[in-house]
Amino acid sequence: MGKEEKPKLKLAIYWAAACGGCCVSVLDVHEKLLDVIAVADLVFWPIAIDIKYKDVEKMPDGYIDVTLFNGAIRNSENEYMARLLRLKTKILVAYGSCAHIGGIPGLANFSTREEIFKRVYEESESTVNPDKIRPQTEVEVEEGKLDLPEFFNDVMPLDEVVCVDYYLPGCPPQSERFFEVFTAIVNGLDLPPKKSVVGVTDKSQCDDCERKKTDNKLVKRFYRPHEIEDDGETCFLEQGVICLGPATRSGCGVRCIKGNAPCRGCYGPPPDVADPGAKMMSAIATMIDANDPEEIEEIIEQIDDPGGTFYRYSLPSAILRRTI
Repeated sequence: MGKEEKPKLKLAIYWAAACGGCCVSVLDVHEKLLDVIAVADLVFWPIAIDIKYKDVEKMPDGYIDVTLFNGAIRNSENEYMARLLRLKTKILVAYGSCAHIGGIPGLANFSTREEIFKRVYEESESTVNPDKIRPQTEVEVEEGKLDLPEFFNDVMPLDEVVCVDYYLPGCPPQSERFFEVFTAIVNGLDLPPKKSVVGVTDKSQCDDCERKKTDNKLVKRFYRPHEIEDDGETCFLEQGVICLGPATRSGCGVRCIKGNAPCRGCYGPPPDVADPGAKMMSAIATMIDANDPEEIEEIIEQIDDPGGTFYRYSLPSAILRRTI
C-alpha cells in the first residue's frame, strides 16, 4: 500500500484596514508559492478567489487551520470579520504592521471621527458638498435598504478585538519570513509560545546595522533625509537624520538601511520596549547638543511631524493617547 497523503491545510487570508501590501508579500514568495499551494488549500481570500462572507459563516468552528489577518480594525465590518475568522480558525496570525500594532491607518487616531468626517466631507479643497451630506450606516432607496459599515472613532490593532495566536510584523512582512513561519506550521515544528512575535529576533535594528557608529552621539540639527547628502556609511542618527533603529525589532535584514533609507519602525518594538515612540523620544533627548532651553527648543522644532515620525506605525498600541 502507498503512503497515505497528509491532508492539506486550510489557509485563509483577509484584508482589513490596510493598503494591500501584505497580500502582495504572500505572492512575493514567487515560485515558492507553488510549495504553499501544494500543502494548503486557499479557502478564503476575497481578492483572489470568489467566496462570500456567508460561505465563511457556514464553515464549522475551527475549520480553517491558519488565517493571515492583515490590516487594522477601522470599522464594524473589520471587527465582524475579525471575530468570525477567530471563531473559524485554529491559528490566527496578525500579519503585518497594521494588524500587529495599528500601522499607518492608526495615525488617524490623532484625530477624532468627527474631525475626520468634517475634513473629508466638508472642508477638503476638492469637496463640493453644500448640504454637508455624510455617509450613513443605513439609507433607504427605491431598490431597498443600503448598508455601510460603522466608522469607528479609533483604529485598533487586531488583538484589541480578538485573541491573536502569533504576530508576524512588517510593512509588509518579509516574504522569506512568511514562508519560514508557514513551513514551520506545515511541518509541525515547534513554534514559540502563543502570543509570540515570530519571524524576528529579540535584538534591535541597531544590532544588525552595519553603519559606522562613533562616540559622537550629539547633534545640533535634525534633517529630513532629502536635506543632507548621506555618506552611505555613518549612522543616520549621528548625521542628524531620525532613524527608529534603536526602538525597532530586527528581523527584516535592515533592508531600508541597506538601501540608504532610515528605519521607520514597521517591525515594532523589541521585547523590552513598551512604547517605541516614547523610546525614540528618550533617545533623541540624549542626543541634543545644547544646554540652553531656548536652543534645545529650536533644535527640537527641526523635527518635522514628530507624532507621525515617532508613531508612524504604533500609535494605536502606544501609551500616548489623544486628550479630548
